[in-house]
Amino acid sequence: MPSTSPDADAARSTFQAALEAKGHAVDNARAAATGLEAAFAAGVLQRTAALDQMLGDLGRALEQHDGQKLGGKSAEAARFILRAISRELADA
Repeated sequence: MPSTSPDADAARSTFQAALEAKGHAVDNARAAATGLEAAFAAGVLQRTAALDQMLGDLGRALEQHDGQKLGGKSAEAARFILRAISRELADA
């Protein structure tokens, strides 16, 4: 059952704002994921199995090694995964 509190609605809106923010998709994805993790930790949103999997996928897409810069493929993967997370948040 989805979370229906005003805090849950605010967390979803904050995620959507990060998704639509101007700037580099990788930076936006990190901000969106951090916000979701905070909402899960606070009990504002419920972590679903699908969201857990998507956030794991996002983490792998955003991995950097020793100063490696993330480019087009990471950014495109991040955008794709964020859109899927956005759809799944209705059930969180």
